[in-house]
Amino acid sequence: MKIKKIKKIIQKIFKEHGLSINHAKLCSEALLNAELVGAQSHGLSRLKMYCDRIKHKIINPKPKIKIKRISQSISHVDADNSIGFVAANVGVDVAIKNAKKTGIGLVAIKNSGHYGLSGYYVEQAVKKNLIAMLFTNAPPAIAPHGALKTLFGTNPICFGTPTASKVPFILDTSVSMINRGKIRVAAREGKEIPKDVALDKYGKPTTDPRKALEGVQLPIAGFRGSGLAWMVDILSGVFTGGNHAGKVKDPFNDFAGPQNIGHLFIVMKPNLFVGNSYNKRIKENIKIIKKLPKIKGIKEILYTGQNKYNRYKKNIKNEIIIPINILKDLKNLNAIK
Repeated sequence: MKIKKIKKIIQKIFKEHGLSINHAKLCSEALLNAELVGAQSHGLSRLKMYCDRIKHKIINPKPKIKIKRISQSISHVDADNSIGFVAANVGVDVAIKNAKKTGIGLVAIKNSGHYGLSGYYVEQAVKKNLIAMLFTNAPPAIAPHGALKTLFGTNPICFGTPTASKVPFILDTSVSMINRGKIRVAAREGKEIPKDVALDKYGKPTTDPRKALEGVQLPIAGFRGSGLAWMVDILSGVFTGGNHAGKVKDPFNDFAGPQNIGHLFIVMKPNLFVGNSYNKRIKENIKIIKKLPKIKGIKEILYTGQNKYNRYKKNIKNEIIIPINILKDLKNLNAIK
């Protein structure tokens, strides 16, 4: 299906669910971006979920978002249970403005929801020639090291910087061995997940995505990954006023109330400490690493973000293939006949 047609379909769905034209456009852009960079687990496969939460009145389609300015650099956003795409766009916009004024923008958001890919928002700051970091927590999926019960989310960490080239450096990663969205997609499509990424509810390794969703996802780097998950829970939950310590609700299965996810944006001017030499220094950094001896079979040492950039450039020229199950979702949402 052509990209323009998909964008119109998504906008129509969100408008019919009560979002304003501008907010519907923001949401469609974020969902499509996920498809184009190859992160289908955060794209159209989640559209029905957002609509279900709006229908259950636990996502507010017409939020009255409040921005409290604490200082010229620091702002606190109450997203009023808006859809996460809208809240995160407000957050990154405010952080960018603060950073442009003072050199650094720190923005905390509470009462938000799932916002798709963290890299989508960090890249907006990088395109303004700024360095950015973003933390957000998520529903329980990982057991704290030594515990028998899931509590931490996959808790994404994202970092981005200009590179003095057209391809930004964007690290967008969860602290789990596999993101939860990929497990959901595998369950929906009847596929297995890789080994050593999850345990079933009895604590046994599994490649069955449905058993993994009932069980525990494994963190990266063992107890270190558990520590990172805890750090993100503190920064994006405890610190912002959002839910934390396992209180973030599963967006697909728990309709008892809003998620109240917290996000934390940190945006900085790259010339704060090294003046106008940052571009020269980042180019030197990348050049040195790319010139290192390569493992057999590796043609080029890629920096984080290059693969996604290449996928986007390739996919933007083509039509998007929509799986049958998602086409059914679109039909059920009365978006296509």
